[in-house]
Amino acid sequence: MPLRVIFMGTPEFSVATLRAIAEAGHDVVAVYTQPPRAAGRRGLELTPSPVQREAERLGIETRTPVSLKGEAEQTAFRALRADIAVVVAYGLLLPKAVLEAPRLGCVNGHASLLPRWRGAAPIQRAIMAGDRETGMMVMRMEEGLDTGPVGMVEKCAIEPDMTAGDLHDRLMSVGAALMVEALARLERNTLTFTRQAVEGVTYAKKIDKSETRVDWTRSASEVHNTIRGLSPFPGAWSEIDIGGRQERLKLLRSTLSEGAGESGGILDDRLTVACGAGAISLVEVQRAGGRPAAASEFLRGAKIEKGMKFS
Repeated sequence: MPLRVIFMGTPEFSVATLRAIAEAGHDVVAVYTQPPRAAGRRGLELTPSPVQREAERLGIETRTPVSLKGEAEQTAFRALRADIAVVVAYGLLLPKAVLEAPRLGCVNGHASLLPRWRGAAPIQRAIMAGDRETGMMVMRMEEGLDTGPVGMVEKCAIEPDMTAGDLHDRLMSVGAALMVEALARLERNTLTFTRQAVEGVTYAKKIDKSETRVDWTRSASEVHNTIRGLSPFPGAWSEIDIGGRQERLKLLRSTLSEGAGESGGILDDRLTVACGAGAISLVEVQRAGGRPAAASEFLRGAKIEKGMKFS
């Protein structure tokens, strides 16, 4: 028998799970998402979230409260008489009254192997830390931050040159299928939850702008992990002289390379750059106001030579 589901999510990452739940035949009685945000060149247009756009396409009622702490919002939530609430990157903390409202509680699709990388930026942090494996987990939600017991997990290898964008897309697909299977097991009453380990807890704090400028004195592996962990957004960057003017260059893809020299120094005509130890080759970059370009394409329009230096 299909479940009455409240879906709660906001970014593109959440859309695949919403779509998969609807396609599996469950009754999605409402979608909760973050309110439309100012966007556009002048920041004047209010833009709905990707989840809101998908919910409207599917003809599902959409709610965009700024908070769920008020009694009126909690009463409206309970009135939906949901069997379960599915949460994927919603962006608001759920108070106890909301967590306890659905018959089967609330479950969360989280993009890490908990208890490692609890919090806001698990995909980026896993790559920036050099992790070789991550995954998707379905857990029962508690009042703590990503502390609930885990019902299902699917692991995913992090390949050496994989970016946060690449991993985002893979986990988005994995998470959608995993959540549909979790709901099927809940329907059959065959899904069991296991407490998270006490050891190995780490927190994936939001990315701060101060972390995005590349520090070339760090090792090649650290620089490489920073570049791919911040790609495509917000993007790691560095400055270099292009045509007599210092220009900020966003670094989107790289790979470990051979070579040594002064940190930030260009070692050849193919954008191999020396780090504090070792070197990396830049594979894809983006000039300010431009589009992403392969290093070879960028070099055809920018005179970057051996001996020049990133600052």
